[in-house]
Amino acid sequence: MIELSGFAALYIFMLAAFTGYEVIAKVPAILHTPLMSGSNFVHGIVLVGAMVALGKADTFITELIGFIGVVLAAGNAVGGYVVTERMLEMFRTSGEKRS
Repeated sequence: MIELSGFAALYIFMLAAFTGYEVIAKVPAILHTPLMSGSNFVHGIVLVGAMVALGKADTFITELIGFIGVVLAAGNAVGGYVVTERMLEMFRTSGEKRS
């Protein structure tokens, strides 16, 4: 496994955050619902990654950071599905049954 220094990890995080913001900011509103429902699986992968990081933690501070990561990733995954469900509700007609 490749070991990253703190600055390299911070640089990669900042680059990923900037790229993610730029990509999402340019998505038209009409594509937001399919894009969000299609990308919810990514939130699950982030959750698995946070659990792996928590499992490999060896000090209290890394366990705390790992635990916070798991909580935030789980909230992100659940919130993504809740928002997608609410968006899809807007497209259902009043007589349509929910499956």
